[in-house]
Amino acid sequence: MKIGSLFSGYGGLDLAVTAVTGAEVTWHCEWDDAPTKILETNFPGIPNYRDVTKVDFTKIEPVDILTGGFPCQDLSLAGKRKGLTNETRSGLWSQFARAVDEIRPQLVVIENVRGLLSAKADNGMEYSEEDLAILNGKPALRALGAVLGDLADLGYDAKWTGVRASDAGAAHQRFRIFIIAYPNSQRPIHR
Repeated sequence: MKIGSLFSGYGGLDLAVTAVTGAEVTWHCEWDDAPTKILETNFPGIPNYRDVTKVDFTKIEPVDILTGGFPCQDLSLAGKRKGLTNETRSGLWSQFARAVDEIRPQLVVIENVRGLLSAKADNGMEYSEEDLAILNGKPALRALGAVLGDLADLGYDAKWTGVRASDAGAAHQRFRIFIIAYPNSQRPIHR
């Protein structure tokens, strides 16, 4: 099985997914130079397509698994909390969704900050006041709901959970949200 990685950072999520699945990373998309140097060390010879907005995913090597942690700056409690909108860096989620649509992987693994649970989102969906809470005249859609809704629109079911770094043995509490998505025609593998 092959992995494609978006918003790769230094490749930590890729290393974890590789360890669990036995799959191999075949390409990255990471625009920042500093983590790219680490990627080149950990994954020598693997292409880095850098700018996710310029990649035609139908023309690069197909993959079975798509991983990534789209930008969190606008979702994080440490940031300005502008939310998941087209005008924010976190709005690059739309490029992740585009990649899912063009690649149609069998597994999608997404990581992001705890703020994904509470940051606002605006994905242009129609709504009724009976279905969603209304805040300042607009639906109170949260970023996690927008991501899960986009995945559902693309034909993917998903499961999500929160994990503290200390749950994996780290000496700190850094909390992360992980989403596992798969085509809705499949059932997830339970181990």
